[in-house]
Amino acid sequence: MKRKLLFPVIAALLLTPWPVAYAYDEAMAVNTPMTIEVAEPAASPSLNAYGHSIGGVKPGDLFYIDSSETATDMFYTLYITNTDELIHYYRYMNLNIGVYVQTDIDKWEKVGGNPEDIYLTIHNGMVNITLPGCGNYKITVDKGCFYCHGIGGDGTETPPRRSFT
Repeated sequence: MKRKLLFPVIAALLLTPWPVAYAYDEAMAVNTPMTIEVAEPAASPSLNAYGHSIGGVKPGDLFYIDSSETATDMFYTLYITNTDELIHYYRYMNLNIGVYVQTDIDKWEKVGGNPEDIYLTIHNGMVNITLPGCGNYKITVDKGCFYCHGIGGDGTETPPRRSFT
């Protein structure tokens, strides 16, 4: 049975001064042995955005998913929940999303079967990810870039922000 799990990501992306992340899973509702854990703020991706600047994103982890106890493929949707706010501050923001499977303790390998890179942008606002069961996974931002206008739709300047989660 296919299940679609949604978890909003990068809540208040760059517009809040503290780290915030949300994850939602239906595992408890249907007793599916699966967990989603938010990465520690120190391991999360970051950037510094100033007005009228082009910049890059420091790579980092977003979520850890343990589906080692279920053989069912799991479907996820990764969202930017505040694209309507970000669009006023950024001309573009492109985040290259990485999906890795754990092969050994502290060893991760990129999940095969998806030859194309996955990009989460403020223009598409979401990406879909399918993970096979019986594994431990991590969702990351491998790289990214942006152009910051510097002044939002309400006339406020963009302060430097560093945290995604």
